[in-house]
This record gives sequence, C-alpha cells and structure tokens, in this order.
Amino acid sequence: MQLFINGDEKTLDGPLSLAQLIEQMGMKSDRVAVELNREIVARAYWTEIWLKEGDRLEIVHFVGGGSSSRLNNESAGW
Repeated sequence: MQLFINGDEKTLDGPLSLAQLIEQMGMKSDRVAVELNREIVARAYWTEIWLKEGDRLEIVHFVGGGSSSRLNNESAGW
C-alpha cells in the first residue's frame, strides 16, 4: 500500500489501522497529532480508521524541552 507521510511516499504492508501505523513508526501515541487527508483525527478513533491506498498523512511528534533562559528574558522585559 502506498501512503504519503509528511510529504514522503512510503510503501507499507496493509491492511493497517492508523493506531498500528503510529506504533509501527515507533512513536508514542500520547505525543502525536495526526491529520489524515487534511482532517485532524482524534486519538480515540485511531484503532477504527483503516488506511487506504494513496492516503495522505501529516504526523506531528511533540518533543519536550526548552530553556529557562527565555523565561528569564521575558521577565526582564526582553
């Protein structure tokens, strides 16, 4: 099955649910947002949605981190 993930064409074995794809990609589901064919998909439906040939996905993986220096700069009026 051909899918487009973040603009890249990928060939995957199907059938495959959206939840299975996220797991297969090694991503933590609680840190991911998914858009399927230009519509955001609520995490509660990932197990029910089966991907089809040519589907287009945008997957955003949230990453924690940052610096406290920004907070210090903002409080100093920068």
